[in-house]
Amino acid sequence: MKNILVLCTGNSCRSQIAEGYLRYFAGDKANVYSAGIETHGVNPKAVEVMAEDHIDISGHTSNHVDEYMALPFDFVITVCDNANEACPFFPGKVKRFHQNFPDPAKAKGTPEEIMDEFRRVRDMIRTYAADFVSGHIA
Repeated sequence: MKNILVLCTGNSCRSQIAEGYLRYFAGDKANVYSAGIETHGVNPKAVEVMAEDHIDISGHTSNHVDEYMALPFDFVITVCDNANEACPFFPGKVKRFHQNFPDPAKAKGTPEEIMDEFRRVRDMIRTYAADFVSGHIA
């Protein structure tokens, strides 16, 4: 069983979406956690776009990276440049991966345009998570 940590700035959107997809694709082959350098709460729009894809992240919580420092992670995935730069050192044979995704919470426009940006980022993260699991977990 592999341990995966997804790290972002506020643990509200991108890392939550990635946690949801990594759990979905890895099934019982991995324990997946997400955290932030800060905690901003789970973004309701992230919950909404994941529900559109039949994945429920409504029970997720926004956690600070310090809460997980004692866990032995196999993989740490940073999903934004800020988290990549601020990522703490994890002891052991941790493999770090980085993929900067746009922050959908910064989208501007009509409510529909904002949701379209959430969907666009969600789809990018879904593809990344599926590829990650097939390449490193499966």
